[in-house]
Amino acid sequence: MRHVSQRHFHRISFKQNRSLNNMLDLPTSIVHPETSIEVHETISEPAYTQGDIVTLSSHKAGMTRRSFVGLAAATSISVLLSSCSTSGEGASAQKIKFWDMPMGNERFNALDKQIVSEYKPAAGLADVTYQVIQWNNFPAVFASAVASGTGPAVSSGGGTTVFEYVSKGKIAYADHLIESWKKNGIYDDILPGLLDQLKTKDGHQAAVPQNLSAIVMYYSPSLLEKANVAPPKDWQTYLEAAAALKKIGVYGLGTGAGAGNFQGGQTIVSWMIMNGGGLFNEDQQPDCVTDRNIEAVDFLIEMVRKGYSDPGAPTYTTTNVSAQWKAQKFGLGFDVPTLPDNVGAGWDGVIGSPMVGPHGDKGTLCFINNIMLWNDSPSQKSGEAFLTYYFQNMAPLWTKGTMTALPPLKSIINTKEFQADKNLMAVVNEWQPVMKTWAAPGKAMGANTPLVDGTSPMADFAQNVLGGKVTAKEALVTLQSALMSSVKS
Repeated sequence: MRHVSQRHFHRISFKQNRSLNNMLDLPTSIVHPETSIEVHETISEPAYTQGDIVTLSSHKAGMTRRSFVGLAAATSISVLLSSCSTSGEGASAQKIKFWDMPMGNERFNALDKQIVSEYKPAAGLADVTYQVIQWNNFPAVFASAVASGTGPAVSSGGGTTVFEYVSKGKIAYADHLIESWKKNGIYDDILPGLLDQLKTKDGHQAAVPQNLSAIVMYYSPSLLEKANVAPPKDWQTYLEAAAALKKIGVYGLGTGAGAGNFQGGQTIVSWMIMNGGGLFNEDQQPDCVTDRNIEAVDFLIEMVRKGYSDPGAPTYTTTNVSAQWKAQKFGLGFDVPTLPDNVGAGWDGVIGSPMVGPHGDKGTLCFINNIMLWNDSPSQKSGEAFLTYYFQNMAPLWTKGTMTALPPLKSIINTKEFQADKNLMAVVNEWQPVMKTWAAPGKAMGANTPLVDGTSPMADFAQNVLGGKVTAKEALVTLQSALMSSVKS
């Protein structure tokens, strides 16, 4: 997603006035001779090769996202999308399509493809094709494919993608799949609470968890030592640490909100959750302008105005943010668990413990990246059979070091390979118990949750806050107004 991690983790990336080139990664098909599986990759810029993953340049054409999801736009690209599908009569003849995102580091999709390629369906069930959908503008790819009837049978996506399409009647509930998992042991292996957070308001299982990520606090031990300050434990000691870092020319609120970088907005929401706040109420309606949210955003704006945040933060891409950590310009900040992969070798950053908010709260924003079953499938039975195989064979994605997010299965966490990663174990032991989804302070995600997941209103909100030229209430009122213009009942 973004760089390999964002994805991750998550996130709807669009601006309503972007051109089609900035919105769409059209898929192309590549057949790998060493296996029988057909692998589809996505087109994005620039051209490069990473092992088996090929990325090409895309065609430019003007189009807003709103007009793009209409019938005319869907029709205009349906021929290209349909070129990825296979033909045939019956489930055994027509393959089903599995779309997956770059959920880990640069080696993730190659191993992911290998796992899928080794799937041998039972007699009468469909085989599976594999397609990588890049994080860059993935919402447009899904929207066009679904509109033209050329979408996947099974897919991952952003953490809230499933709830957008549940509201449109495009998702096949995983209720039957879960019942089968209660018999084969997978159900009992899933971390507590994950399945419940992927249920609809009326109790249907919308999707199953693929991995779990979150916004966590990082710090550089060497820079804190140089500044003669300890890792923060609460908001006051965070201010003290940031002030000490400033004296040695280092920023204490390391983040960014430039093009394609959603970390700035996610960090701000994490501070709200840390203060017992968040963006939605129990009725799944936007509720941004609350006392707890204002207090959290005021605190962040105070740090910006005191010079604890890099003035370039509103424009920093994920690459810029990683470069600032690497150059030791950031000594303290918030990011996802993939940050060490993005910064690269030689960086001493570690994950700190969750802080206590001014009212005694702990918490942060998490992303339950999930896999969903789609109604537009040649065979739901085949999709469920494949997902069962996938969950029974997904452990190497972690044990071979390609995934830097938490696994959904306790059995993977218990492997010696996973437990050797001190950063990820810190997330499991300290952060996972206090994580909350975009639904916070409510509990259930719904049709409105995608409105804040990597969208233009959230990007504008993050840039306003990190720019430090608005009040907290002004920024939150603007966000609330933008969300309410698109809210679903």
